[in-house]
Amino acid sequence: MQIPRSALASLARRARREEGQVLLEYALLLALVAVVSIGVLGALGADIKNLLFQTSSRMSQVSNP
Repeated sequence: MQIPRSALASLARRARREEGQVLLEYALLLALVAVVSIGVLGALGADIKNLLFQTSSRMSQVSNP
């Protein structure tokens, strides 16, 4: 049994389209992870800075023997 050339061409086009779709999905997922990471770091950045500043202030108040 022989498969017509048009069917093979159609399968090839579909395969390329699906690969492009998968690539697009991975790109969108990567972009979402990046946006969430930037948001979390932005929200926690000030809290971490304040925590480190308070720790530094307390450590500078301790007298060294």
